[in-house]
Amino acid sequence: MAERRKNGSGTEKWLEESGISFKLIRSRRKSLAIQLQKDGTVLARAPLRMSEASIRAFIREKKPWITLHQEKQRMRSEEERLFSGMTEEELQAYRMQAADRFAERTAFFAGIIGVNYGRITIRDQKTRWGSCSRAGNLNYNFRLILAPPEVLDYVVVHELCHRKQMNHSVLFWKEVEKVLPDYQERKRWLRTEGWRLMG
Repeated sequence: MAERRKNGSGTEKWLEESGISFKLIRSRRKSLAIQLQKDGTVLARAPLRMSEASIRAFIREKKPWITLHQEKQRMRSEEERLFSGMTEEELQAYRMQAADRFAERTAFFAGIIGVNYGRITIRDQKTRWGSCSRAGNLNYNFRLILAPPEVLDYVVVHELCHRKQMNHSVLFWKEVEKVLPDYQERKRWLRTEGWRLMG
């Protein structure tokens, strides 16, 4: 495909390499970089004189990263459509379900751990699954109602253990492990799959 001039200082054209369709944008820059737009479009920004072979090799090298992040963006879009397509009544139903579930599991695990707690608040957060204040008030992300039950339990135990250790020290993780010997597997699920719920 012929290159099209862009603003008189560079060119752009569409290419495909190893199953990756990308827009090559040449300009007076010194290095090659890959950008992934919100719609999943791949941009390769390259110096004016860099060879196309070098650019294609770079795309091949970065293909695992590109496909991983394209899949993440696709899943985020699906989650956004899931929640954006709901009525306020449906969202409220999810929040009420989450509130009931968190109240039940918090009471259950607080008895096992031997701690008390204050107010429970259910929030819609984009970056946190839960938190515990020094006063013992607990915040939980309602989106955890969509996670496996054992993952929701992990977040509850995690926050309640802060009633004993208000940090993430070795002692804190030992408290978590006493209750959930497999907590690392549950924690790993949040790290690798939790983004699907954040929307």
